Amino acid sequence: MDETKPSKSARKREYHALQKLGEELISLRDSELQSMPLDEDLREAVLEARRMKAHGALKRQKQYIGKLMRHLDPEPIRTALERLRR
Repeated sequence: MDETKPSKSARKREYHALQKLGEELISLRDSELQSMPLDEDLREAVLEARRMKAHGALKRQKQYIGKLMRHLDPEPIRTALERLRR
């Protein structure tokens, strides 16, 4: 096997980073969220997370957002968040 895949720890670090990026999306204002380059499923998941009050449900929703983020290129989202922070 010539290909070396990332270790389990490296994959978990990456997944946690994507989940944290998703959590930042939850905290945005509506106008800021609309300006983000998100697909419809991710946008719906973020909006659903905002409506959740139960801690356990919110935690699961954040994990789901992280899972959705794995299938997207996170760089445009990171770039847009950086622009908002400035």
